[in-house]
Amino acid sequence: MKNRYVTMAASYLAGLVFSLGLAVSGMTDPARVVGFLDVAGNWDPTLMFVLGGAVVTTFIGYRWVLKQPAPLLAGRFQLPSKQDLDAKLLGGAALFGVGWGLSGYCPGPAIASLGGVSLPLLAMLATMVLGWWIAKRVV
Repeated sequence: MKNRYVTMAASYLAGLVFSLGLAVSGMTDPARVVGFLDVAGNWDPTLMFVLGGAVVTTFIGYRWVLKQPAPLLAGRFQLPSKQDLDAKLLGGAALFGVGWGLSGYCPGPAIASLGGVSLPLLAMLATMVLGWWIAKRVV
């Protein structure tokens, strides 16, 4: 039982650090995402640098972590075994990209933005939950 609380605390701390990173980098502002996609207009490259930093950090972090015999708070690593691309993965990725481009929010920044609730944010979160609900019944 004690390990469960430690795991929950570690999960909360990781989410908090992620949210703070999103806020500090300005990624909770949907105008940043829309500005990044506006390559023919007033282009904002900020998202490219944030994503680049995330890719470099993940690349280094995974190589270091996976050299360990097990995670700190679990008996073994739980990695996905499926490695092929299928229609469900590609379709889901396309829907995610369209939703992100239209709203300027992806799920992480949307949840981190809940402190400044707005109608577009609530609409995005409602459609995200609706999408999860439909996916559970259709897929």
